[in-house]
Amino acid sequence: MKMTIQEYLDTLKGKKTAVLGIGVSNTPLIHMLRRAGAKVTACDKRSREAFGGKIEDLESLGVKVFLGEDYLDHLSGQDVIFRTPGMRPDLPQLSTAVAEGSLLTSEMEVFFQTCPCPIIGVTGSDGKTTTTTIIAQLLKAEGKTVYLGGNIGKPLLPDTGMMEPSDIAVVELSSFQLMTMDLSPHIAVVTNLAPNHLDVHRSMGEYISAKENIFLHQTPEDRVILNADNEITRSFASGAKGKITLFSRLEEPEGDGVFFRNEAIWLRDRGKERKLLERKDILLPGDHNVENYMAAIAAVKDLVSEETIRAFAAKFSGVEHRIELVRTLNGVRYYNDSIASSPTRTMAGLKCFPEKVILIAGGYDKHIPFDDLGPAITEHVKHLILTGDTSPKIRSAVEAAPAYKEGVPAIEEYHDFRDAVEGAQKAAMPGDVVILSPACASFDRFKNFMERGNTFKKIVQDLKE
Repeated sequence: MKMTIQEYLDTLKGKKTAVLGIGVSNTPLIHMLRRAGAKVTACDKRSREAFGGKIEDLESLGVKVFLGEDYLDHLSGQDVIFRTPGMRPDLPQLSTAVAEGSLLTSEMEVFFQTCPCPIIGVTGSDGKTTTTTIIAQLLKAEGKTVYLGGNIGKPLLPDTGMMEPSDIAVVELSSFQLMTMDLSPHIAVVTNLAPNHLDVHRSMGEYISAKENIFLHQTPEDRVILNADNEITRSFASGAKGKITLFSRLEEPEGDGVFFRNEAIWLRDRGKERKLLERKDILLPGDHNVENYMAAIAAVKDLVSEETIRAFAAKFSGVEHRIELVRTLNGVRYYNDSIASSPTRTMAGLKCFPEKVILIAGGYDKHIPFDDLGPAITEHVKHLILTGDTSPKIRSAVEAAPAYKEGVPAIEEYHDFRDAVEGAQKAAMPGDVVILSPACASFDRFKNFMERGNTFKKIVQDLKE
């Protein structure tokens, strides 16, 4: 049942609540719960020293804190438990607590229960952050009051009390956030789906099922935007309860939709066709960004004018860590594509460049196959620099590619990340492109892809001429 944030918080006064994970999304939640008069227990696997005084601040507010390997062993008797994104909801400690009567929820689930304005939600394996950002920025350019958050930026729950019904919330949603969602956004966008996060999800089927929650709980008045070029997302249409809009770069969908014709994005809406955006007028490079714009246009077609779309596309240079030009040194361009934590994302980035590039790849193993990445590297890469846990797997995939010949591309492995970047510099000549596009998550060495990208940028800026 829909309620205001204040009504929801009133139900927690005097109740025992546990917040699992003391991170970006849950720290504001802890403060909200304490202000509402809830009894709060905060739990995190990390040590006290890792928080740099943050734990003492929470304890001064009356928050009980449990840290370390047994941080989930203190949930008995809790009325409500808020799990952090990325934590499986069926962990034994959580299952036991739920069986004993605890309610398991999350910051995002509560936001959907209490948000007073329409929500546009975006998910997918690749492109969701750029698509979410384009949607939010287009709405802002049209003069709307927009709240951007979820898996991108900041948690939105603390802002719920300030939102008006005329505002719009634009939310990026990960598979982990969607696993237990029983509400869907008014406009749901699925950019594409490919194997990802199989280190956490038990199977590809579970991963797909989580993503489906973005539209399964819609009403007939809601809308779902699906990528017709992706076999999995196209199949979602049969289960959609809302109005379906398909987008496609490769063909023209039957009926209304967004499609690519004669190097331009077209919209067919209520039977009428109109050309919205020439490819040459999109500042962001690459076919995948054409698809990101098509998804965004499908989402905002009734909310943003054609003039606003064209003006924005001509000046939007992209989101940090996504094929971001860092520096040109001695005629070599260095790009940061640290967001590329899957093979499909790296493959899309490689296609942005007409020349063969020097690729820095490798990282944490999410148990995603690299079979398709190997041939893409042989086609688009002149020199491959590998670093991180998955280096042997990526090398094997490249060497097994049908077009691979010994030394083409040249392959080097480095244990140290800085050495890898410096190795790329040594291999580069004027006119070359060096791109960090790992095809893997960052957790073998970094907290997240942002830290990895920032480290790369710092090293590149430090390179000597």
